[in-house]
Amino acid sequence: MIEFLKRGNKSSGIAALGNTFLAIIKGVAAVISGSGTMMATTLHSVADALNQLFVFIGSSISEKEATRKFPTGFGRVVNLFVLIAVIIISIMAYETVIKGWELIQHPKASSNMWLNILIMTVSLLVDGSILVKAMKEISHETRSEAKGFGIVPHAFKNVSLASPPTRLVFYEDLIASFGALVALASIVFAHVTGFYLLDGIGTLIIGILLIGIALKIGYENTVGLIGVAAPKVVENRIAQLILSDPDVVDINTLRIVQEGRQYHVESYLELRKGLTLADADDIKFRVRDNVLADPDVDDVIMGIIEADDVQTWKM
Repeated sequence: MIEFLKRGNKSSGIAALGNTFLAIIKGVAAVISGSGTMMATTLHSVADALNQLFVFIGSSISEKEATRKFPTGFGRVVNLFVLIAVIIISIMAYETVIKGWELIQHPKASSNMWLNILIMTVSLLVDGSILVKAMKEISHETRSEAKGFGIVPHAFKNVSLASPPTRLVFYEDLIASFGALVALASIVFAHVTGFYLLDGIGTLIIGILLIGIALKIGYENTVGLIGVAAPKVVENRIAQLILSDPDVVDINTLRIVQEGRQYHVESYLELRKGLTLADADDIKFRVRDNVLADPDVDDVIMGIIEADDVQTWKM
């Protein structure tokens, strides 16, 4: 069991624990104060906690070794679990939008403003910490040397290259952090101005944001579940690794399919002329082993065809 848990995505595991804590304290504050915005963020935290638990379990299963029955491994399992999480997000988004619309039609004052402010400040700190952790994970998974504040622009630019669980944590806690700011502003301004409609507007905004993130994550993981080509940057990295061998003159075919956070490589190489069949075979296995040494590559199928003196592969 310990080994199973160790295989899971760290960001999603931390996020599941953090959002469980937030869901409890927000729920208590929502019941005491009667704030619609607080109830919306409570539902958001409940959804996040369930999502991250599903994704953590899925990411653990996806790291299992390939078997005779499943020769390509379990990489796509994590996409399936993320899609289950998207269903939960969608349900919570619907409930949040309905609650927001109800509060807009029938605005009412909430009590215990300072309790709400305290809870939302704690929420902002916790969600912000999880978001920073996800940004660091993106830097790690994309092999970036970004540090300090440099991880922020790098995360936004390269989140598409991260694993599905890390992307989910990043998007969800980005929305959660922004939602906490919206909720905090709504609570304060509604109390100060007496314009209680703001409570409903804040709730509605959070619901709409949840719908947007559900659509984005749903699309990305549906594509991943079908089987999607590796990003261009990964393709170029593998191609450079192959062409770095002095006996390889060209790549005739290169197909890289992403499954979860791992890649399956299929390639046909052109070698320099004049080699014996035995030498060519040794070179093929040498190149294959070099590609397999990449920690993101799960398996490699490699063949050799006759060199045609035409450069097919261009970076």
